[in-house]
Amino acid sequence: MKRTFALTTLTAALTLVGATAFADGHIDNAIKARQAQMQLYAFSLGTLGAMAKGDMDYDAAAASAAADNLAAVTMLHPGAFWPQGSDSASNDKSRAKADMWANYPDVQAKGMALGEAAAAMKAAAGTDLAALRGAIGAVGGACGACHKAYREPAN
Repeated sequence: MKRTFALTTLTAALTLVGATAFADGHIDNAIKARQAQMQLYAFSLGTLGAMAKGDMDYDAAAASAAADNLAAVTMLHPGAFWPQGSDSASNDKSRAKADMWANYPDVQAKGMALGEAAAAMKAAAGTDLAALRGAIGAVGGACGACHKAYREPAN
């Protein structure tokens, strides 16, 4: 009887430890996934921004490809990337402010604005340099609006 109780207790304890490790690993993976998404945004915006600033020659095909990629990344379903407990107060790998979960309708609106700006960039980027320059401000503004409100500054 004592042995059965000890095995049951040990099994329960290991299950709890395993569940905690899974939860921690899940949150860390979610943070990595959303950071990867942000890197993909930055990579595409780097090409578009360099062309807009004149640091890179305008190339319609490259601009279209970057804008297509940008728009595609905005179409990812973000829910799994933003679990509770993945904020900067809970996890030192994150720069997300905890209040974004309390203001989720605003976060969603900001995400929608980015999607709309990326779609406009997709339509404009391959047209000509003036169209690309006309569309890039809205993309940068949409990114900045969310980052200013919901991202901790870099240390």
